[in-house]
Amino acid sequence: MQLTVGNRRFTLTVADTDAARAFVSQLPLTLDMPDLNSNEKHAKLPKALPANAIRPGTISNGDLMLYGSDTLVLFYLGFESAYSYTRLGRVDDPSGLAQALGQGTARITFSRW
Repeated sequence: MQLTVGNRRFTLTVADTDAARAFVSQLPLTLDMPDLNSNEKHAKLPKALPANAIRPGTISNGDLMLYGSDTLVLFYLGFESAYSYTRLGRVDDPSGLAQALGQGTARITFSRW
């Protein structure tokens, strides 16, 4: 799968989870994702996904997660977290991701190959 921000494309590896498969079935999907905490972009999905949340502890740059059952979260900085998420996937090479997303709201398109 890939995500596109402006003219930048990033390849994602999809997790082997029911939630990730349900997310991919909704693609293509374009979302306006506002910034939160200066480390992530988030948006409510049009349809809830089957959540199976765990506490990952460490969040990495490029992690694509589900918060609750209907909030998509794309992390562009790594940090320690006590929150629980369902893993959806990961950007294969997140270098330049933070720059591409910029500050404020980013319009991101998620698509299959």
